Amino acid sequence: MNQDLQEQGLLSSTASSEDEQIIDNHMSASPAGNNNGKNASLLRKVASLMGVVGIGMGAFGAHALQDTLAKNGTTAMWQTATNYQLFHAAAVLALAAAASSSPSSTEHITSKHMLAGKLMGIGNLFFSGSIYCLALDFGPKMILGPITPLGGLLMIAGWFVVGIV
Repeated sequence: MNQDLQEQGLLSSTASSEDEQIIDNHMSASPAGNNNGKNASLLRKVASLMGVVGIGMGAFGAHALQDTLAKNGTTAMWQTATNYQLFHAAAVLALAAAASSSPSSTEHITSKHMLAGKLMGIGNLFFSGSIYCLALDFGPKMILGPITPLGGLLMIAGWFVVGIV
């Protein structure tokens, strides 16, 4: 590889082995050399989906479901679910940005970004998803009730992982 760079005039023939090592490290840190770009892309897609659904559910609750939620006394529940969903969409997006800026030499950090993003995404699906269903009196409360705190625990675990990255 270094000979190719020398032929292109990008590396002098008098480059030291230290220079060559720096170039090799830089080349291996490219997106083709690791999964950081794929990981960041996945987290970005998850964050985008969470944001789109969160905005949609917030608007749906404020307009089309306003009377139903008021009748059920669950307007505050709905707002809590949308708030948590949108806050965590922003957090997962930040994790995507952090994962995309991590060089390949910090693959363990990127894997922790992925773990935190997965915990937050799945936790939010359980937490907000179960609250949406409970607010509409849709589905078995015996199952949905325990799913809400489980989702909350998963989101807390995601934040814990962020703290130890």
